[in-house]
Amino acid sequence: MPVGKVESLDHEARGIVREDGKAIFVDGALPGETVEYASFRRKPKYELAHLVRVQKASVARVEPACPHFGICGGCAMQHMEPSAQIAAKQRVLEDSLWHIGRVRAETILPPIHGAPWGYRHRARLGVRKVESRGGMLIGFHEWRSSYIADIRSCLVLPPHVSDLLMPLRELIGGLSVADRLPQIEVAVGEHCTALVFRILQPLTAGDEKSVRAFADHHGVVIYLQPAGPDSARRFHPLPGPRLSYTLPEFDLELDFRPTDFTQVNHAVNRVMVRRALRLLDPQPGERIADMFCGLGNFTLPIARSGALVVGVEGSPALVARGREAAVANGLGERVEFGVANLFDCTEQSLAKLGRFDKMLIDPPREGAVELCKALGDDAPRRLVYVSCNPATLARDAGVLASIKGYRLAAAGIVNMFPHTAHVESIALFERA
Repeated sequence: MPVGKVESLDHEARGIVREDGKAIFVDGALPGETVEYASFRRKPKYELAHLVRVQKASVARVEPACPHFGICGGCAMQHMEPSAQIAAKQRVLEDSLWHIGRVRAETILPPIHGAPWGYRHRARLGVRKVESRGGMLIGFHEWRSSYIADIRSCLVLPPHVSDLLMPLRELIGGLSVADRLPQIEVAVGEHCTALVFRILQPLTAGDEKSVRAFADHHGVVIYLQPAGPDSARRFHPLPGPRLSYTLPEFDLELDFRPTDFTQVNHAVNRVMVRRALRLLDPQPGERIADMFCGLGNFTLPIARSGALVVGVEGSPALVARGREAAVANGLGERVEFGVANLFDCTEQSLAKLGRFDKMLIDPPREGAVELCKALGDDAPRRLVYVSCNPATLARDAGVLASIKGYRLAAAGIVNMFPHTAHVESIALFERA
């Protein structure tokens, strides 16, 4: 059995062992450990391997709190002490910035983090009827598998949502559409918890009665989604509390639909917005762009500072929600929203929006390389980039630094998803 010393973690939280110039990615291994491993995939330049035995354990290794860890794919790092997880993610960010973008941050920002458990206010749960495994399964997929993990509870979900997993099994298993309901979307707001049932055929009258009784008994709101995300409609109760989240520091409340994109971790999102605003430093009268603005998570706090904000987003539905939120929060006069595909951004299309003093960019995993390339000679002197993928942030940082004349003044991680390998980060770019 081969033995190796683990150097670091990769972006999927796999331990990296190097042997004869080849990288071996070992599931479950931690930096500093000496491990025995068994490779299950061999390529000329790398191998993928399972952890067989830890000969010398890291001081950061802990006993996972969840009994499903290692089978359920919802978490990848529960075997690592939380503060060590944060340090590992910081290293992933710094390594990505240097090896991909050839840039280093002048200042490393303190990591943003919050409670390690019960934080996940958004989740997509798979549903599958498997008679050989006791009937209905509801949960995340198994690690590196399309199968649904047999989980009875989940420590990263809010406790009241975790407590619904087994009752949901009973409910769905009793419906006529049990094998035609592949997914449940969870969205927890300030005033209610919504469950979106993705249904591939209509409910019967008996099904509807059971679903209403479940919603009433557990105090949740049920939505039915017969097609794409925009088809989701509130089913029961029809009148009732709104689905929203708040940013108390800015006296804001934003309504959203359960299939809209919102940040998973409400507590960490509040700190992240505060950090982004401090880095951006919006001033009254400045004209500021919020690119990939969604429903206004950063747009409205920037406007609250007295700046004039232009929010640009590719989704017409999210733009409509943003406009409604601006009016509801008394900011309609300071915010302008527009729909545009920023992945096709050009210098000409960007120039049509006018000149901006500052800019915030919060793209999806694909990053914002075309937007960065489109920045002209009159580009904003300060740019805050919020990223959910260190690789694309690093690529775009390389464009900003080597082509557009920006310096990477600061960068740091945002631990939006504790116990997972997901690395969220925030970076400040400035130019003279």
